[in-house]
Amino acid sequence: MAETQKDLRFSKLLDYYGELLTEKQRDFMDLYYNEDFSLAEISEHENITRQGVRDGIKHAEQRLLEFEEKLGLVEKAEIYYVLNSKVTSLAEDIRLKTGNPRSVTAENASEIERLMKKYRDLF
Repeated sequence: MAETQKDLRFSKLLDYYGELLTEKQRDFMDLYYNEDFSLAEISEHENITRQGVRDGIKHAEQRLLEFEEKLGLVEKAEIYYVLNSKVTSLAEDIRLKTGNPRSVTAENASEIERLMKKYRDLF
């Protein structure tokens, strides 16, 4: 029986919530989603049955979905990156359209860009 298509959003969820899983669940998820191991390869690597690996991954996936439903960190981060990009782009447009790099508007736009870069670096 062929494995179903991998849902790669779990790789991102693992980045955010992986430390909340058991070590074994985290290892299974990392091998499956990040290292692209098959269930059979993981079962051989971990010396357990393929079904045991599948069950461990399915349980971990469910936990990751529950964490995201309750905390929403991935969704919030995605919104943050979109908004950050828009604000940075608008600030650059303002700075470029003023024509005078020393104008108050251009200086404000440059300051916005600088602050957004610092804010982005936090993530």
